[in-house]
Parts: sequence; C-alpha cells; structure tokens
Amino acid sequence: MFAEIHDLDPDDGLAIRQAAKALLAAFPSNPSWPDLTAALEEVRQSIAPGRISRVACSENGSVLGWIGAIPSYDGHVWEIHPLVVPPNSQQQGIGRALLADLEEQARQQGVLTLWLGTDDEDNRTTLGGADLYPDVLDKLGHIQDIKGHPFTFYLKMGFVLAGVVPDANGRGKPDILMAKRI
Repeated sequence: MFAEIHDLDPDDGLAIRQAAKALLAAFPSNPSWPDLTAALEEVRQSIAPGRISRVACSENGSVLGWIGAIPSYDGHVWEIHPLVVPPNSQQQGIGRALLADLEEQARQQGVLTLWLGTDDEDNRTTLGGADLYPDVLDKLGHIQDIKGHPFTFYLKMGFVLAGVVPDANGRGKPDILMAKRI
C-alpha cells in the first residue's frame, strides 16, 4: 500500500524519474512517450506553474502512482492528465486514492468539473476499431468494455461519458471523454 500523497517536488529528481518510469510502464505503447527522455519531459511539464502534480508514495518514499491536472476555463474545469499507476501496483487502491485526493484539491480551488480523455488504441471497447460515423453519439451510448478498458474504473469513480473523439489516435482509435461534477 502507500503511505502518503503529496505534491511532486520539482527538486526531487528521483521522484520525477520514478514517475516517468511509472508512465512508461502504465502506457508502454503510447507514441507520446516512446522513451524515458520523453516521459521525463511529460513529468516536468506537469510541475509547471499553474498545474497540479501529485504522487502516491510508499513508506520508503518510492512513487507508486502519479496524477496531474491542467486547469482551464478560468479554473472552473480541470483536465486530469495523467493518472498513472504501473501494472505491478494496480488493483491496490492507489488510483482511487490519487483521484480522491485530486478531487479534494479541486474542491478547495472551487473547481466545478473534472474531465479526462481515455484513449482506446487497442480495441478494448466496442468503440475501438470501429467506424463511429455517422451515429457517433449512439455508438458512445452503447459502449461496452471488451478487455478491461480504464473507462470502467472512471465510471465506478462517478465519472460519466461526455463525448468521444473518433479517430483521435488514427482510424478506429478514439478518445473517450469523461467528466465529473465536483
């Protein structure tokens, strides 16, 4: 389990590196982070002024998970980007705890809505590999999980389906949009 959740310290090189490695482990085939250098850049961007970057750490200080948020719409809405728990730490409540912590951070800042995009690049839902046109919203309304897609986790956490961007990551690879009122 984890001991605490706190802000990712921009001066903590070890934690930044561990968060980057967690990103690579959680999203091994994501072209946005093909290597450790790209993953490190993503983590460093998350600790820029105006953004939120929090980590769940073990008792010895090792990073077990990482969540970030990007404020928009004059701070009324935050995009969750990313939520990362490497496979060897999943199913232990770390993602739930990070999300609950972020929701509390958002409440304290007067945020009204959290939103996220969760890609289906490997046909883990009925939207993946499908031509979503012309009835995009009808297909979204009938989405089903096929291979353990993360959208089911977010549904359990109170998020709702808010839209879909067909072909966001190439033909048949949509981005599923979800939102939650805080």
